[in-house]
Amino acid sequence: MRVPMIAGNWKMNTTVSEAVKLVNELRQGLDEIDNVDKVLCPPFISLAAIGELIIGSSIKLGAQNLYFEEKGAYTGEISPLMLSDLCKFVIIGHSERRQYFHETGEIINKKIVAALRAGLKPILCVGERLEENEAGRTEEVVTEQVKSSLAGINNINGLTIAYEPVWAIGTGKAATGEQANTTIGLIRHTISKLYGQRVAQDLRILYGGSVTADNATEFMQQSEIDGALVGGASLKADQFLSIVRQTSEIRQAR
Repeated sequence: MRVPMIAGNWKMNTTVSEAVKLVNELRQGLDEIDNVDKVLCPPFISLAAIGELIIGSSIKLGAQNLYFEEKGAYTGEISPLMLSDLCKFVIIGHSERRQYFHETGEIINKKIVAALRAGLKPILCVGERLEENEAGRTEEVVTEQVKSSLAGINNINGLTIAYEPVWAIGTGKAATGEQANTTIGLIRHTISKLYGQRVAQDLRILYGGSVTADNATEFMQQSEIDGALVGGASLKADQFLSIVRQTSEIRQAR
């Protein structure tokens, strides 16, 4: 059985002191839950401080992005080698990176290759825009994103995929559990065709997009959904803890 993951994407929020305060509020409650992987993805500036704070805890750390070169004249960028001593996970291909920073499937593919080479575990984000969803193109768009992001990669051990419909991110308009489950089943089928049934069944696929403590159970009860990539609710200790606890309770009941 796949171990569920709840990952918090803090985006461009929290100073270092605010990040430390939030982790202090989360640590004890998260450590009491042992059947869910808990990953916090703060801004780059807080990785070192939080890394020290969670030593000996069950919390894992992730970055929100990386650059695909190991070193060089790339002012302002962070390489996989810089991250490998600080964290284990890294979010790649988030819709905000695709939209605001014009990241293409080719760029995302290079980032995943670089992350895996450095021993990092990528959380690959895929998802359709509202107009694509309304035009009935969800399957086409999501399948293409998965294929282009993983092109030429023979071993995806360590990879997690997060299905995040763009129209649900930060809008308060989440997909229904049934909608998310159907699309995640499609993603798993695509992985099966690329890498085989066993790899597909072992792969964790999360849902993301306006996940809150109020709707988490609807998603976590679905057979194909292995957790959540949480945005705004991950900045509120009580909300994030509730989502993790609900996930744990559902897993125990299975």
